[in-house]
Amino acid sequence: MKVDQPLVSIISVNFNQIQVTLELLDSLRKISFRDFEIMLVDNGSSENSTQLISEKYPEVNYIFSKENLGFSGGNNLGIRASNGEYLFFVNNDAEVTEGCIETLLQLFNSLSQLGIVSPQICYDPKLTNNQQIIQYAGATHVHSMTARNEILGEKQIDKGQFNIAKETAYVHGAAMMIKREVIDNVGVMPEEFFLYYEELDWSEQIRNAGYKVYVEPNALVYHKESLTVGKDSTLKTYYHTRNRIFFVRRNRSWSQLLIFYLFLFCFTIPKNTLVFLKNREWGHISAFYKGIWWNLVGNKS
Repeated sequence: MKVDQPLVSIISVNFNQIQVTLELLDSLRKISFRDFEIMLVDNGSSENSTQLISEKYPEVNYIFSKENLGFSGGNNLGIRASNGEYLFFVNNDAEVTEGCIETLLQLFNSLSQLGIVSPQICYDPKLTNNQQIIQYAGATHVHSMTARNEILGEKQIDKGQFNIAKETAYVHGAAMMIKREVIDNVGVMPEEFFLYYEELDWSEQIRNAGYKVYVEPNALVYHKESLTVGKDSTLKTYYHTRNRIFFVRRNRSWSQLLIFYLFLFCFTIPKNTLVFLKNREWGHISAFYKGIWWNLVGNKS
């Protein structure tokens, strides 16, 4: 595959998961594409791994932040320190496969208005009995009333059913490539979200600026899902609730927002409250209402 090979800045954020981050760095050493730099941002981890990285991975630009700046804030540190014409954001709990970067670059070369693209993302085969299980092959738009959307292909066995690059509503934060000129025009990742929904909001901004948002299933990244936060954490409940509402407030009209609030207070809040009460999940109840309250009192954490 012959493509132009400009410098690509690979940006990843670590938070107290240095061992799995090293697995990402090992996967990057195995791919044949070499025109890249690595910006590894440590987002306020309890242990500074500067010496470890400098000794074992001297090719890595290690940036240690004393405080946790969230997903967007950490990635934005990497953006500001990077030099690439293209920036490839990869979760620290992911692994890049052979040909992935070249395939994404080829799509940029063929689509002049392409702003940002995600590869297809599959669950790590080591966690799925060596089956190729899809996590992400595109996404539908967030519904204005329910604030819900669908991830295409999720938990399907990959049989090649998603094999054509196409427009999508949103990229996936676990792996996404963007042109630097798009960031220059649109801005860096929105830091108000801190965790979750930031790539959805960024996709909306990028599309509103006239660029296209794509998924390229012929490029592949493997993802070890939810190693950092945990599937059932109260932190996840808080930020999903908080940012689901915040996303609608930022990206929908007043009339759509009114309909969403009616649905939220008449259906979502009663339903989730009953579920949490039934399961005696007191911490999740607190996190759920804290996320709602954040949106009602002037966005104060």
